[in-house]
Amino acid sequence: MSSEEENNSPIISARNLSVSYGSQEAVHAINLDFPRNKIVAIIGPSGCGKSTLIRCFNRMNDLVPSAKVTGEVIYNGQNIYAPNVDAVHVRRQIGMVFQKPNPFPKSIYENIAFGAKVNNYQGNMDELVEKSLRQAALWDEVKDDLTKNGLALPGGQQQRLCIARALATEPEVILMDEPASALDPIATLKIEELMQELKEQYTIIIVTHNMQQASRVSDLTAFISLDRTRVNDRVGVLVEYDLTQKIFIKPTEKETEDYISGRFG
Repeated sequence: MSSEEENNSPIISARNLSVSYGSQEAVHAINLDFPRNKIVAIIGPSGCGKSTLIRCFNRMNDLVPSAKVTGEVIYNGQNIYAPNVDAVHVRRQIGMVFQKPNPFPKSIYENIAFGAKVNNYQGNMDELVEKSLRQAALWDEVKDDLTKNGLALPGGQQQRLCIARALATEPEVILMDEPASALDPIATLKIEELMQELKEQYTIIIVTHNMQQASRVSDLTAFISLDRTRVNDRVGVLVEYDLTQKIFIKPTEKETEDYISGRFG
């Protein structure tokens, strides 16, 4: 693939992607393309499988014994669920930031350096730590006390530390599962501003319940909802996927409009 073709092709594509926990299907037959250097928001009512879906994109569902994934997730042209693909390598390339900040009970410095050490990073560790913290807009706030325990930081700084930790493994894609839901409005704004800066270098996929946040930060929005034809099951299906402006101003599907306007969900 030429560099021009690569730039125009999706960095991640879900193809007929379904996930079950035991006998219960959670998401069904999802088809989505994620372009490079964009922010894609995934919205939808609670329990429709949004978190389950993005956990497919770096094989986090592998860690759930009852989970079964079918279909394909194509990352840079390769199905990450192919038998010869190393899930740990996938997670280096596709980082994840969770809903609740989860720094390691280590120093700020060690939080950043840990993943690099595990991956046998051969470069200058001090430079990597500084670069990652700068990218996460945290360096100026913590540079004078890198030995401080990451758990001692306020919630907003903890979340940016977790983002810096994800960036330190030099991924191409960052998955964010409700990254600001536990934060106050000021810390939330910092995370949103940071996302805009990061998309210059990374592709970001964010799950959010906050409609205002989705409309502010994302370039495209996917609306996942419960399959209305399966009244006895809670199965997530893709209803609509388009440019964020279109989804929020003139969606194609009435169900999308009803959800965004607060008539259900």
